Amino acid sequence: MSSLVRRTGPGTKLKGKKVLMIVANEFEDIELLYPFVRLSEEGAEVIIVPVKAGHHPRPSDPSKPVTGRFGIPVPFLVFREGERHILKELKDVSVDEVDAVVIPGGFSPDYLRRIPEVLSFVREAYQKGKVIAAICHGPWVLISAGIVKGKRITGVSAIKDDIVNAGAIYEDVPAVRDDNIITARVPDDLPEFCQLIIEALST
Repeated sequence: MSSLVRRTGPGTKLKGKKVLMIVANEFEDIELLYPFVRLSEEGAEVIIVPVKAGHHPRPSDPSKPVTGRFGIPVPFLVFREGERHILKELKDVSVDEVDAVVIPGGFSPDYLRRIPEVLSFVREAYQKGKVIAAICHGPWVLISAGIVKGKRITGVSAIKDDIVNAGAIYEDVPAVRDDNIITARVPDDLPEFCQLIIEALST
């Protein structure tokens, strides 16, 4: 016999915390979805900023949403805005109102790192002690923001040379926290990545 699984509601470790996630076209779908669900599950308020930059995975026009490599659109089709997340434009978000910035990987970071407003926001957030988290190719944004020198950083092996050339110390481990910077390598490392973010925000 099957038994009823009762939902107990969100956790409370991150209650009152606000997490900003920034994506452009062709982000790695799971690297947005997993942290979004996991952090909101712990009570965080998630703000998602979709930036219409980069090649759209389907022929682009102004009405198409920012879309992941495997087709997940932002705005989402399955998560109602206002429950687990809200959408904003970057110009409408203040660094002071968020506790963490999360940069998913995929091709998205290659486009985000070319946008001065994104780099300025990440740099200011870092300087103000906010948690800055990036996975896979996401550390490219941190490199272009000039905040990784001397830090222990990981990322997908394809950007190891970029990390080292930026003056950081590359570590081939699932996830690394150095002060307020958290990085991880690939989707398989998402549990460790999210755990470090939760720990950083709840202490």
